[in-house]
Amino acid sequence: MSNPSISELVARIRGSEPRLGSTRLVLVDGQAGAGKSSVTNRLAVALGGSPSNGAGSFRPDAPLAPSAPVQIVHGDDLYEGWGGLGTLDSVVIDQVLEPLAQRQAGGFRMWDWVEGQRTHEIAVPHRDYLIVEGVGVASPRARDLAVVTLFVEAPWATRLERGIARDHMAYADVVERWEAFELDERERHERTKAREAADWIIDGTAAIPDK
Repeated sequence: MSNPSISELVARIRGSEPRLGSTRLVLVDGQAGAGKSSVTNRLAVALGGSPSNGAGSFRPDAPLAPSAPVQIVHGDDLYEGWGGLGTLDSVVIDQVLEPLAQRQAGGFRMWDWVEGQRTHEIAVPHRDYLIVEGVGVASPRARDLAVVTLFVEAPWATRLERGIARDHMAYADVVERWEAFELDERERHERTKAREAADWIIDGTAAIPDK
């Protein structure tokens, strides 16, 4: 089965009634290294926003403008390190999504992977669109609040190769870390049924056309 086009995804998002206050929430779940961030950035641009430079790129001296129509929240800014999937919901649900659902501003403190602690506060106010991307973000409660849920996947060998290319300078034991995270990821997805419940399953090794 071929991937949906970006324009097809955008049409579904724009045509859906918001479930998160006045914000249309999009969840981009899937496997580590499968290509979630790339899909997210393309959707953000197509929805009138700007691409993100990735997790850890938030600058407290240059926050996203209040008028920006799209905000991206990265799972890697939410987790508390490699073993952080267990604490994900206490951040993304309790601190971001539930306040927005009650028409209040959300926000959380970014996890700094170098310092090993939470640092800067990232505000998540109501905008036209919020895209939350990362392994495990599409829990049942999050899906209740989303207008579209995607699940991005790719073969393990491909994902491990991408992970090593990205992280080998930061961790001498990068393969072991990725293998351990793979086990946590698999358990999380089996428990939340994120793949089965997704509106679309995206092949992270195949092209996603614009139209």
